[in-house]
Amino acid sequence: MSSPNPNPDTSPLPSRTPTPTTPTASLPTRPRTHSSAIPDLPPSSPTLPLTMTSSLLLTNLPRDSSTALDSAFVFPTAKIAVRFQPIGSAPVLQRPVSKISSTQRFETVVAYLRRVLKLDRNAGGGGERESVFLYVNSCFAPALDEVVGNLHRCFKDSKDQLIVTYSMTPAFG
Repeated sequence: MSSPNPNPDTSPLPSRTPTPTTPTASLPTRPRTHSSAIPDLPPSSPTLPLTMTSSLLLTNLPRDSSTALDSAFVFPTAKIAVRFQPIGSAPVLQRPVSKISSTQRFETVVAYLRRVLKLDRNAGGGGERESVFLYVNSCFAPALDEVVGNLHRCFKDSKDQLIVTYSMTPAFG
């Protein structure tokens, strides 16, 4: 096992810096500093609020973050009007508008629609259930764990209703 050669003059690798014995007029000389520390810069802006994941030393959230999190799940109305609209050959509901708590998840809307359309029963006596596909504003299918209040806040119509379209077959890609 060979040890690294401490003498750079006899190293088999080419040297990247000129040796001190060869004068180079075209290269400017810089004074060598032996300190490898990065100099401290004065702070350019006031300290910004940090999240809990930004530092291992934080034991609580800064005041700005705490107030933002407190108001994140506060909805202006406790109940939200949801309008169900069928797509294609899906059956029409007798009462197309229903109210749901704004803190419920979207899976509650799916379970309600399955119950109203009587899809919870076994189809044909087998273990299969008939499918229903739900979309918000005929545009996208939200995740089942999405909070209905957040969907309403972002996608309500001019009548302050959340439009949920439904189909028995996949309607949008």
